Amino acid sequence: MHLPTGASFVAQSSEPTPPAPRILVVDDEARLRHSLRLLLERDGRQVDDCATGGEAVDALSRQHYDLVLLDLRLPDMTGLQVMDRLKSQLSAVTVIVVSADDVIDSAIGALRRGAYDFVRKPYQPEELLNTVDNALQRRALEHSHAVISARLEQSERLHRYLVDHSPDIIYTVNEEGQFTYLNPTVVAMLGYPNQELIGHHYSSIIHEEDRERARYAFCERRTGERASRNVELRLKRRTGSGEQTGAEGGDLLTIALSATGVYVEQKAGAAKRRFLGSYGVARDITERKRAEERISFQAYHDLLTQLPNRALFKDRLSVALTQAHRSGRLVAVLFIDLDRFKLINDSLGHAEGDELLKGVAGRLQSCVRRSDTLARLGGDEFTILLPDLSDPQDAALISQKVIDELRRPLTVGGQEVRATASIGIALYPNDGSEAESLVKHADIAMYHVKTAGKNDYAFFSPEMNAAFHQKLTLETELRRALDLGELELWYQPQVSVSRRQVVGMEALIRWRHPQRGVLAPMTFIPVAEEAGLIARISDWVLEQSCLQLAKWRAEGFDHLRMSVNLSPRDFDKLDVVDRVLAALQRHRVPPQGLEIEITESLLMRDAESVAAAVKLLRDSGVRVCFDDFGTRFANFGYLQKFSVTSLKLDQSFVRDLTVAHPYSPIIVAIVGIAEGFHLHLIAEGVENQLQRDVLLGLGCDEMQGHLFGSALEASQARALLSGNLPRGITG
Repeated sequence: MHLPTGASFVAQSSEPTPPAPRILVVDDEARLRHSLRLLLERDGRQVDDCATGGEAVDALSRQHYDLVLLDLRLPDMTGLQVMDRLKSQLSAVTVIVVSADDVIDSAIGALRRGAYDFVRKPYQPEELLNTVDNALQRRALEHSHAVISARLEQSERLHRYLVDHSPDIIYTVNEEGQFTYLNPTVVAMLGYPNQELIGHHYSSIIHEEDRERARYAFCERRTGERASRNVELRLKRRTGSGEQTGAEGGDLLTIALSATGVYVEQKAGAAKRRFLGSYGVARDITERKRAEERISFQAYHDLLTQLPNRALFKDRLSVALTQAHRSGRLVAVLFIDLDRFKLINDSLGHAEGDELLKGVAGRLQSCVRRSDTLARLGGDEFTILLPDLSDPQDAALISQKVIDELRRPLTVGGQEVRATASIGIALYPNDGSEAESLVKHADIAMYHVKTAGKNDYAFFSPEMNAAFHQKLTLETELRRALDLGELELWYQPQVSVSRRQVVGMEALIRWRHPQRGVLAPMTFIPVAEEAGLIARISDWVLEQSCLQLAKWRAEGFDHLRMSVNLSPRDFDKLDVVDRVLAALQRHRVPPQGLEIEITESLLMRDAESVAAAVKLLRDSGVRVCFDDFGTRFANFGYLQKFSVTSLKLDQSFVRDLTVAHPYSPIIVAIVGIAEGFHLHLIAEGVENQLQRDVLLGLGCDEMQGHLFGSALEASQARALLSGNLPRGITG
């Protein structure tokens, strides 16, 4: 780097040792020249000599000499003439005139021409040596002074350059706090010309709220380690109109100020130094402060909704509990979970789901007081902190207000969406004295609302806690059951009444619990779906079903098909088709031997992706059946969109067939739908001969139910296949 002056910006080493002096002796007497050489050649000095003025002029033109011993009487010219001819060079050379000329005018002439001294011949050697030493010493001092002066000048230029081009504001103020100097950076950073602030008090550019803190920093009197360092202040910028930003203005400069006192030493005998003012450096940290604020905000807020996050919520809850402990007041925690958010998110898209969350956050914010805290914990879960309550019903009022507010539709992606919520309430001190326990108990109460039908609120009770812990215990035991092989598949026969033949088996999972005995799927499948275990269970069911079907087909029952129920959660995974086909391939079961049963509720999750998965299964030859058809959301549009092979008539319709009412228009309609769409139809839940005969008369030939046999273990099902026909076929 080079400064504007051209001086290299490189640290200079200590002053180098000057070279040995070089001396020229000019005298026409050879003997004298020789004696002077012997006298002067010491301490590394280099001595040259010449006999005439011309030789002297030539030598001085070619070579620099520090000292010249010059005789006035020379063969070709006088010593004074030599000095005249070398007038321009004498400023860099010290001349001592050594001559026998006793004319006073000669000495005066030599001194006027710049000679250092005049030594008259004959001289004492000591006298001449002293004169030479003094001349060389003065010469060295002059050289040293010149070097120091040059360095001081360079240092001053460097300091001025660094100050003027510093990215920081550098200033001085007098003892009254008035600016006496400001570097040009103040123009770029604050918009004030230097001279406009010179003589004005520093407080004119300090934000009003920071003036008290600035009073000790800008006019710092301390020095050294005790002086102010990195004091954060806000300075007013000058706007384009020439006015300052006010107290509410956003155009402020945040600085880190370091300052020190400036003193002058008093004259000898004075007791103290005199304070002149302060010198300081102000560094712009505006962007750094903004970055710190952004990082701090992101650490304690949800970026989507800008609401406090879990960490900030728990911090405020802890403070509220401390205050409630002192005041004896109540604190309520509301745990809010949106109902069916995943269905909405999957149906409309994740971007629209985010818009819904932001809309819900705005609705919730309108339901709380300024002293309350609304937070988003993640996903579709929100919490509300209600401090300083006098009655538990205050929490109920806020909860009902939230439910009522969410009843109004939200516009998301150009569509009207109605969001409902389940709310659990926990109160301090009855339901817990710590933040963690209150949030946990509010969460448990919320799940109780979910189980009871959603879109409501409930206060926590100890009974809920017991049910929650029972659920957690069941989840733990289910994980262990998967590892220990406690799950089993039982099989319920599906028969063709007209052919009097078992045509299929439905695989039904059971859990042989070591303490509670055999458990039906409704006991543990919902827990598995919530705990994320359902995919593992479904893979196990597919594996065991295909293995068993392969065994039966190898024994000659090659007409048999196997029906397997998959959870709607299985279709959330993109590899569901690959998992089904892989199980078939491992056991060499033809695809048409497997029938996958799906529920109508699956269609409401993500119709497009489900339709694509069903089509892939059908294209591979796997049969697909709508289970519980007609009980929920299905319509003709779904039958056209989904290429299923079968409909299963729900047992609730079959159960309605009695002696008093042996006819069902719903069953007639479903039979007609199956025939119209060329779909295979099977009825479940057939328990008596009347139901069998009515269904058969309406055109439904395949059935399953207790009339033909309950779910059986594999060995019992095998005996049924090879033995007598199931009861109910011939009765």
